[in-house]
This record gives sequence, structure tokens and C-alpha cells, in this order.
Amino acid sequence: MIHLSPRHILVTGAARGIGRAIAAGFVAAGERVTVLGRTPSSAARARDQLGAAHAVAADVTDATALERALTQAADEAGPVAVLVNNAGGAETAPLARSDVDTLRRMMALNLEPVLVAARAVVPGMKASGGGRIVSVASTAGLKGYGYVSAYCAAKHAVVGLTRALALELAATGITVNAVCPGFTDTDLVGSAIDGLEAKTGRQRDDLLTEFTRHNPMGRLIRPEEVADAVMWLAGPGAGAVTGQAIAVAGGEL
Repeated sequence: MIHLSPRHILVTGAARGIGRAIAAGFVAAGERVTVLGRTPSSAARARDQLGAAHAVAADVTDATALERALTQAADEAGPVAVLVNNAGGAETAPLARSDVDTLRRMMALNLEPVLVAARAVVPGMKASGGGRIVSVASTAGLKGYGYVSAYCAAKHAVVGLTRALALELAATGITVNAVCPGFTDTDLVGSAIDGLEAKTGRQRDDLLTEFTRHNPMGRLIRPEEVADAVMWLAGPGAGAVTGQAIAVAGGEL
């Protein structure tokens, strides 16, 4: 990634997991990175540990708070050149326990912040002559999985929003893409395995096998592999790539 000057990169959900790996990658590339965490303490800790330039905090399900944090980031570090929508999460439940409230929670966490953040940064990107928006979706945005129907619906919606915004913004120099990881070696997956182990009494190794069987490579995806895909989409070689949902899943899709 070669640029005349460091760009302002903002990564949501940057305090842990995939978001942390993405932020670390951009810091290592010499970019000016703002990490957005759920709380001021988690955001400041990630900034200090990663060597990022700035930290802001917001619960991304609170549109007003998210808009305020993005405005603060632009005031402190200039217009956002690359927005990475990474914050998200999953709830597991069978259909009988997946009600409308479950669906709304998943949409509020995984979909709505993508729209709110895009609306906040696009004016500055247009004024600068272009920019990059990359959302971390999931293979659950490209196929179905049992017991996570609301999460799948939300991630499918992220992919649909990505494709629509890419067409709308194509003439402005702004690209809009999604990266769709398979099961990734993060604390999110670790917590899911912990929960299943407690509920079912099954051995952890057996449960891990269930997660990795979807990947033809037979392993979890590494967060750094997802980060590399995001950084490529934000780099000069991907200037004509927009409206894509790129699976990082070891051949699953």
C-alpha cells in the first residue's frame, strides 16, 4: 500500500478480534488510524496497544452516539478516507426462540451501523475526491446456517446494502465492498464454543471440529487473513473493485 501521505482510517469494533487485526495492519502500513470501541476505556486501550493515532467510543447500536463519534474522529484527524465497518455480533437460537425482537437486535447491531457510518463519512469522501468503505460481513451473508437465522438475515442485508451503495457511489470515486469471513479464530467463536460446551456437555475438540468442518482447509480463518483482504480493498490496486462480497473462507464458497 503506497500513498503520498497517511490516510485517515477508521475501524469500528477495533478493540478485539478481526477489527483489532485490521487496525493493526493499517497502523503497520503507516496509516493514521482511529479505533472505535464500545467504551472509552476499551477504545483507549486498543489505541495505546496498537499505536493508533486516535480513539473514539460509541455503542454502534446507538445511531446518535455513532454519528457523534464519527464527527469527533473527523474533527481530530480529518475526513475519513477509509471506513471499515467491523463491529457486529451473533445470537444463536432455533426458530422457536427466534422472534422479531431477535431479528431487530441483529439488524441494529450488524446492519444499521453500516448505513449510519456511511452517511456520516461519504460527504467528506466526496469532497476529497474518493474513499473506501469496507464492511466485514460473513459467509452468513452469502449462505444460510442453522440456528442463526436472524444473524444470517442481517449479514445478507449488509451484502445487499453494500451492492446498492456501490452502484450509487461508483461515479464519485468511492468504492464499497464487503469481506465475508468464515468461522474465524476470535474470542467471538471461542465464546460460542464455550457456550455450547456448557449447554451440551460435548468435548471442546468435538465442537471445534463442527466449526472447522465448513472450511475445506479444515481450520479456522486467522484474523490477519481477513485484515489482508480489507487492506487490499483499501489499497491502490483495488480502485476498480466495488460492489463485491469477497469470501475469506478457505474454499467454503
